Amino acid sequence: MSAVTDVENRVSGAGGVAPGYRAGRTLPLRVEALRQWRRRRTLVMGGILTALPFILMFAFAVGGGPGSRDGGSGRVTLIDTATASGANFAATCLFVSAGFLLVVPVALFCGDTVASEASWSSLRYLLASPVPRARLLWSKLVVALGFSLAAMVLLPLVALAAGTAAYGWGPLKLPTGGSLPAGDTVGRLAVAVAFVFVSQLVTAGLAFWLSTRTDAPLGAVGGAVGLTIVGNVLDAVTALGSWREFLPAHWQFAWADALQPQLEWGGMIKGAVVSVSYALVLFALAFRGFARKDITS
Repeated sequence: MSAVTDVENRVSGAGGVAPGYRAGRTLPLRVEALRQWRRRRTLVMGGILTALPFILMFAFAVGGGPGSRDGGSGRVTLIDTATASGANFAATCLFVSAGFLLVVPVALFCGDTVASEASWSSLRYLLASPVPRARLLWSKLVVALGFSLAAMVLLPLVALAAGTAAYGWGPLKLPTGGSLPAGDTVGRLAVAVAFVFVSQLVTAGLAFWLSTRTDAPLGAVGGAVGLTIVGNVLDAVTALGSWREFLPAHWQFAWADALQPQLEWGGMIKGAVVSVSYALVLFALAFRGFARKDITS
């Protein structure tokens, strides 16, 4: 039996609870959030997401605007309307980043959180404090999901502000024709961001589960990103037919239904159910496996 397990048994076992000890007061969320906020990778990821809208604006300025790439085909895409208004620019930034870029911060925040403690050999000291294992995982998971959501909100928020300053505030021009009133665009974009976050819960679950299984943060983060890419590849195999509907990647762009004249919920509801179902199983595996794991690092 490890020293960590021995301490846990002394606190919660037949010997009773130590005077003044309250499991619910160990590792408060604000303490964990502050620890994660001070990490260099948090600042770097925030800088990348903040810089992306300005990089796209520069690319549009150098390339003569997105509409110049149409080539006379007559087909209008969301990117072709990027400079029509600030709302269009924010929607374009969400479109170009939802497939991969926004996967990275989710995998990073959820996959690095437990594995990094193990790699620093500080995990056993946290548990010996003692912090109950379930409490430790719960605190880290809530904070990781909070930072993931903040990353997804940051990108379109910066894009909306920068796009409005550069291209003006106006209705959201739709590639299919027509437009959404300017007053409705913020709400629709909020729905789109919320669905993107829910759709990425699968990646969060994968990263968090792998983080409890390995002492290598890069392995947990890379494994989650890699498996997400595999899901995208499988979704591209049309021979799978209706089986693709059970893949979270199949619904990753269902948020585009929020940017239609009539808001369509069907695809987003199906995608949310698939994503949440996978995520709950993966989170349960993480808690179950970590509760039985012998912590030696």
